[in-house]
Amino acid sequence: MLRFYFHPTPNPMKIALFLEEAGLAYEMIPVDTSKGEQHTPAFRAINPNGKVPAIVDPEGAGGREVNVFDSTAILLYLAEKTGTFLGRPEDRPEMLSWLMFLGSGLGPFSGQAVHFQFAAPEGEAYSTNRYRREAERHYQVLNDRLAGREFIMGDAYTIVDMSAWGWLDRAGRVRKGEDDPLGAFPNLKRLFQTIDARPAAARAREIGRDHPFKKTSDEEARRALYPSNYPPAA
Repeated sequence: MLRFYFHPTPNPMKIALFLEEAGLAYEMIPVDTSKGEQHTPAFRAINPNGKVPAIVDPEGAGGREVNVFDSTAILLYLAEKTGTFLGRPEDRPEMLSWLMFLGSGLGPFSGQAVHFQFAAPEGEAYSTNRYRREAERHYQVLNDRLAGREFIMGDAYTIVDMSAWGWLDRAGRVRKGEDDPLGAFPNLKRLFQTIDARPAAARAREIGRDHPFKKTSDEEARRALYPSNYPPAA
């Protein structure tokens, strides 16, 4: 059975959605990132980068156990293993382009927009504006792409849409202060609502609900989440 290392944040939620959509059996293993559990030697052996999500597949290629980390890599790995949510074979090059656009663009810029609006010290106006505007630019690219298309790849619901859903769910934090954060991007809003209405999305949202993940933003949490902001211990 797959072991799924999880915290209820956007990138792990993409994998939660895929697992529920594909009906794969898995064991959810909580990793409380606000307590620094992502930095333990046991977890670093699975993901040396100390981030969630990660999976361990005991039945990988050749029957050997494999570790996979990074949400984009995990989506690709699971989709290829199961042969699901990959779209048409002839569209693969374009699908990979959109998947990387989300993994290297929308996700990181959205995350930094949230960080500078909610976690950074006061006086970071340039950074706040830079990351928020870039996240919004990515929204517009996707909104334009979706004109006349049901999903990002056309008629087929794929891992590209699942990847987008994870971060679009946090649009209210990315676009802080907006009453309708996706309202300016109607095609994108429609896509999000379509995915969010799927039964698998509702099941994904229930994952980890019974685990007491830390919610307090204190010094321990800041050191766990942003360790590079602090000098190494002498």
